[in-house]
Order: sequence, then C-alpha cells, then structure tokens
Amino acid sequence: MALNFTLPPIQDNEDGSWGPSTSTLPSQFQGIPYAPFSKSDKINRIADWHDPALDPSAGGARAGQRGANYSVSANRRPGREAYGASESNAFGYVHDEDEKSFSLVDSGRAAGQKRAMPIRGRGGRLNVARGGARGRGTGFAPRGGFSSRGGRGGGRGGYSDWNKPQRTRDSSVTISPEWQMLEEIDFARLYKLNLNVEDPEDLESAGTLQSYDKAFDRINTRNEKPLEIIGRVRYNVSTSDDPIIGQLAEKKTAHIFATDSILSVLMCAPRSVNSWDIVLDRRGDQLFLDKREGGPFDFITVNENAQDPPADSDDPTNINSAASLSLEATYINQNFSSQVISDGGKAYTPSPNPFYSPEEETEPLASCLYRYRKFDLGVGEDEEFDIVVRTEVDAYAGKKDNFVTVKALNEFDPRAQGGSVKALDWRKNLDTQKGAIVAGEMKNNSAKLARWAVQSILAGAEQMKMGYISRANPRDAQRHVIVGVQSYKPTDFARQMNVSITNGWGIVRTIADLALKQPEGKYVLVKDPNNPMIRLYSVPDNAFDAEGATVDGHDDM
Repeated sequence: MALNFTLPPIQDNEDGSWGPSTSTLPSQFQGIPYAPFSKSDKINRIADWHDPALDPSAGGARAGQRGANYSVSANRRPGREAYGASESNAFGYVHDEDEKSFSLVDSGRAAGQKRAMPIRGRGGRLNVARGGARGRGTGFAPRGGFSSRGGRGGGRGGYSDWNKPQRTRDSSVTISPEWQMLEEIDFARLYKLNLNVEDPEDLESAGTLQSYDKAFDRINTRNEKPLEIIGRVRYNVSTSDDPIIGQLAEKKTAHIFATDSILSVLMCAPRSVNSWDIVLDRRGDQLFLDKREGGPFDFITVNENAQDPPADSDDPTNINSAASLSLEATYINQNFSSQVISDGGKAYTPSPNPFYSPEEETEPLASCLYRYRKFDLGVGEDEEFDIVVRTEVDAYAGKKDNFVTVKALNEFDPRAQGGSVKALDWRKNLDTQKGAIVAGEMKNNSAKLARWAVQSILAGAEQMKMGYISRANPRDAQRHVIVGVQSYKPTDFARQMNVSITNGWGIVRTIADLALKQPEGKYVLVKDPNNPMIRLYSVPDNAFDAEGATVDGHDDM
C-alpha cells in the first residue's frame, strides 16, 4: 500500500527575516512569546528545565552559605548553555497558590558542614566578596593565576581591574562657550600619517654652551652623589616671544614656527594621556605654535602612562600627588642639567643669549644653546612648505659640535607606585637590574621619554644623557641623590621605544594644513582629557590675554 506524504505549507517572510511571521502565524500560536535567534547560533539542548537553585546535587545548600557571589552552576560540567537562557522569564511557569506552603527540610548533619577557608597569598587575605587581595581586582590569583595581562600573574593581580572606578581627568584649559569646535581627530587616524623629511638647514645659533663633566658617567649605587641646588637662569619662552623667530618671520623664512618642546608634544600626541593644549596663531600665510604661560609645557609629567598613575590631591602636604611630582620632576631636571656641567671647560658662545639681560638678572646663565633649524615639509619637489624650529642642547662632549642633551628620571616612593608588579628600588637594584628599571620607565613614562627623544633628534644632538635621581628619603621631596647616568644615541633610543619620526612629521603637516585652511585668527588644539583624540577650536584673539599679563618669560630654579 503506497503512502502519500504531503509537505506542509511553508511561508516565506516578505522582509527576509528569520522566524515566524506575524502575518502568517496560526491562531493557536498567537500570544506565545518567541525568543529571536540567528541561523549561526549553535543549540545543543532543545529544552532545559534545569534550575540550579533547586538542584541539591549541584550544591544548592552550599549556595546559601557562601554568599550571593558563589554560583551553583559552576559545579556543573562546562558546556554550551541552552539558547535563549536570558529569555527564561518570558517562558517561566507561575506556580499556583497551593505550592506556597510547600518547603524542603534539610536532613543533613550540620556538624559535617565545612567553613570556607580564607586563601592567603603574597597579597594577604583574599576576600572574594570584597574584590581580591588588597582590594585589587576580583580574580582568584593569590599566588599566580590568570591576570588581565595574560599568562600567570602575581599575588596582587586578578582577572582585571574592571570594577575599579574610572579616573576622570580635567582639561588643561577651560573650554569657553564662545569657542567653536572645527575639527575632531582621534588617535587612530594620527597613527596612519607619515611624511619623510630630509635633514634640516641650520639658520642661527645663540646662547652659551659648556662642556659635560664625564665624571658623572662613573656614578653608581655604591658611589652616589647628592643633587645640588644650583641657581641658574633657564628660559622657556614661547614661539611668538622669541626675537630671533620674529626676525625670521619678517624675512618670510618659513611658513610655520615652533619650539622643540611644543613640536615634540604634537609629534608624540598619540602617546599622551594627560590633557595639553597648543595655541595656533595664524598671521597671513604663516602659522605660529605657542604655549600658554604656566601651562603643561612648563612642567614635566611623572608616570603619565602607568597603569596606576599618580592621582590628584587637594592636600598640599601630599608629596606623591600628580601636581607635586610634576613640580619635583621639573625642579630635578633643571638642577641636574646644571650640575653635570664642567667648571673648567671652555664656554662656546656663537652669539649672545637673546633672552638674557645682565642688568635685570642676578643669577648666571645655565648652559644652553639655541639652534634655529629649518625643515622642509613639502610633499612634492615644487612645493615650498618649511618650518623653523628653535631647538635646545644642554652641553657638548669633547668637541664643540658634539652636542648633548641632559634629562633626568626621578624615583619617588617605590612603595607608593601602583601596578601589578612591585617597583624596583633604584638605590638597590639600578646596577644589577638596570634593564628592568629602564623597561619600566619606558612603559610608565612612554610619552615623556618619546618627547625627549624627538627633542634630541630635532636638535641634532649626538648623545642624550639620562640621569637617575632618587629621593634620599622616600618621605622627603627636597633632598635627592644621583644614583646613575646612562648615555643614549637619540636615534637608537627612539627606535628602542618604537618612536616614528615620519609619523610625527605627518601629524605636524596635517595640523598645519587644517589651521592654514582657516581664516586669520587664533586657534587652540586641545588633547581630550579622557579620550584618545584632539580637537581644534576657534577662539577670540583676546582669549588668553588675562593669563599672559604677568609673563616674565623665564624659570629661575
């Protein structure tokens, strides 16, 4: 006997969607909730009536003893959960009133129950409910275990710091309602920019340069030297206030004018975390990159790129706050660059310092040579698009044309520095573990070190002397000791930090093109304090006149 098989009618949705259509749904299925899904979803259980809260075999009794953070379903064999588990409330069956009086009686022995033992590790007691050892993270990693960086972590780590409150930083400049935002560029776009620039042309040199004392190269942790307070006048004048740049601008020497400190921040912008701002002053077909007096360019950051950077504090006695450490780092750099100068060396003065006035100043000048160099940013051979940069070198080594820049890294309190890995004490480990300390500084101060490398390359320095300065007492921010000095070639140091000079020049050319497309006036480029992006604002001409009323033009340390 032949059996007839007839296919049921299949309805195709007009909109091409997957699932039952409301227009062709049979009446007996009307009102039944439906959990939408995708064709790519993998389903290994058609139905799952398992309720972990009522399953005694899965440890339901233990669930109430270990708190709400303990999941009973963790005892089940791992596997794919049934699809639509999040939609279980829509299909949940509501019991009748007669089951409210039903209850289960635990017949197990209370004496046989075991208390949850505390887990101890390097970080002390691990409290799961309070978020991990010492409150850092929420993972189960007292002696190793999985950390947020992958692999095995230390005792203070966890899965991640996902529950750590996000730090909100303040902008370096107050955005006025009168300002008009013109452009917004994220760092992902800046990373893709590149421009090859040839060797620069030296225009002028001014200032007094003295020789570097090679005795500081022999300093180590067993032969440390106190940091001395040396009164020297060091200037940090903005671009528009430089008389030599003013003369070059009148001669139409270039289209853009800047200083190495301002230009290095722009070239290393994708590495920055803290907020900064650059004033762009367009005059005719020329563009001047300036800084605000007392702005972020006058101070040096500390651990800007660290996992747990120093926090701001309203307590003026907190020597480990972000503002206090920045002021301390600036103080250390200026005194260290003056201390490493040889007293018996011959001074090199191609022309007088353009900012120094013997009648007004009582302190002697610090060793510093200003080199005005012109770089060609033209894209094609016929395009003339030049930038004049005022660069600085701090000393010379041996020959007068062997320029040296002097910088200093400062250590404050190793115990106060955050992070999953304990910081090494420089006074104990610098000689034996210098590589680990340098790697840590390159990570925690990536933006600062990249700027120093770019400044040295722009100035044409042959060497970059890096001093390691530590506090004589971790609780005293006034007395410091020099525990080591290391020499680097700027190009090798930049390559070691993966700093791309071509990418920096591409950023400069892009920002210059954006500013020169605008009408004459004043503009401000601001790094967003909490997001990896920069914004270009149009501001009134007198936006910063009140801030610059008391400009004295130099720092005296």
